Amino acid sequence: MDEFQERLKESGLTGNESKVYLELFRKGELSANEIAKKISMDRTLVYTLLNNLIEKGMISYVIKSNKKFFKSENPENLLNSLKEKEFLTKKLISQLKKIKQIKDSPYEIKIYEGKGGLKTFFRLMIKYKNLCIFGATGKAYDLLYELQSQSKKLKNKGYSARIITSKHYESHEMNSLKYIKFKYLDIKSNATTGIFGDYVSIHLLTQKPLVILIKNKEIAESYKSHFEILWKYAIR
Repeated sequence: MDEFQERLKESGLTGNESKVYLELFRKGELSANEIAKKISMDRTLVYTLLNNLIEKGMISYVIKSNKKFFKSENPENLLNSLKEKEFLTKKLISQLKKIKQIKDSPYEIKIYEGKGGLKTFFRLMIKYKNLCIFGATGKAYDLLYELQSQSKKLKNKGYSARIITSKHYESHEMNSLKYIKFKYLDIKSNATTGIFGDYVSIHLLTQKPLVILIKNKEIAESYKSHFEILWKYAIR
């Protein structure tokens, strides 16, 4: 398959729509019959595809001697459907946020999977300016470009964190983050525990990222007390 056809498919056109659009883009004005012959496609199907492309703003036509000739439009029109989806999605998000959720339970448990889930967790975590972590391995830092790129911004916003990790990770790049205080204990674990606000998180990043998030004030306070004891005995 033509490389451009594949990319046009990824941008929202079907495989056959991509063929028709590329033929017009490369050759200029063509009639439906000419297009059908050049790409070896049924003429009736070509007319259907042309109408679809007109609706998407990807082609237009002129009439010469009572005959339609089609031509391609600016490729930037591929963004039209994306912009429309973005507008509709933002509107939906705004409406969803206005819905009041009934919370009967004093606790909340969520599970995030994959790198996308890890990013969602990270966006929640940085809303809280104080973070305590023990068992850090640096794998979240390696996986998330956002964590690396926003380090200076987080420092300027007054964000601070205390991390207890193993001496094994002392030379890891995460130790260079200025807004984080590090201490060390002989901890051998692939699971990392974080405490922020009323949340306790446990994440495991050995293979597919997995985050278990618990929201409960009493549990968070208990874990914070445990952390303070560990922090007291950890070494710099």
